[in-house]
Amino acid sequence: MPEHLTDLSHAIQLAVAPVFLLTALATLINALNGRLARVVDRRRVIRKRLQEQAAPAQVEALERELDLLSRRGTHIYQAIFCQVLSALLVCLVVAGAFVGTMVRIDATHAIATLFILAMLSMIAGLGLFLREVYIAVSQPTHWEP
Repeated sequence: MPEHLTDLSHAIQLAVAPVFLLTALATLINALNGRLARVVDRRRVIRKRLQEQAAPAQVEALERELDLLSRRGTHIYQAIFCQVLSALLVCLVVAGAFVGTMVRIDATHAIATLFILAMLSMIAGLGLFLREVYIAVSQPTHWEP
């Protein structure tokens, strides 16, 4: 097999693992998106109740829940941002592997740096996700729709 085809097939082999990582990131982003949608829906319900509610004790409890939902929504949004950034960096890793092979330059350090940044971003996103889940389960909320 000619050397350039060997190099290209090697680049394809190296790109397979990051592509599986992209699938995992997409699944995680989808799960986070579902949680964000639930928080937004719940905020709409609480705001509607606030407009209809007159009892000060109930208003205070609803406002506390709105604050809690706002914090959760912020954490989820930040987690989505980190996961999308991680996915973009993984895409750059794959592209860098192919560009380095085609142009025949040593892009090892750049690719390794991009991969490390992708992992750090993924870790940050998972940490934010864990924080949001902790907030969701540790605070008493009203479960009725």
